[in-house]
Amino acid sequence: MADLLSDEEIEAQLPDGWDRDGDEIVRTYEFDAYLDGVGFASGIAGVAQEAFHHPEITIGWREVEVRLTTHDAGGITENDTDLAARFNDLAD
Repeated sequence: MADLLSDEEIEAQLPDGWDRDGDEIVRTYEFDAYLDGVGFASGIAGVAQEAFHHPEITIGWREVEVRLTTHDAGGITENDTDLAARFNDLAD
């Protein structure tokens, strides 16, 4: 099981665009069209499956909200911040 990050470690490792919300990190990605967001959600779902780390993904009109936490550890771990950075790479 991954170790929980301290508040200071979370702040230092939080990728651009991501915020902390309690025991989760969250980011809302914006898109020009609904299907662009659906395609992005599909792409990050594949990355998450490969990492065997499954975020909560909410698809809205022209936006996708992603929430990450490590349930087994009871909060935020490097698994979350690493996956968030990979999602940012896909969005760029």
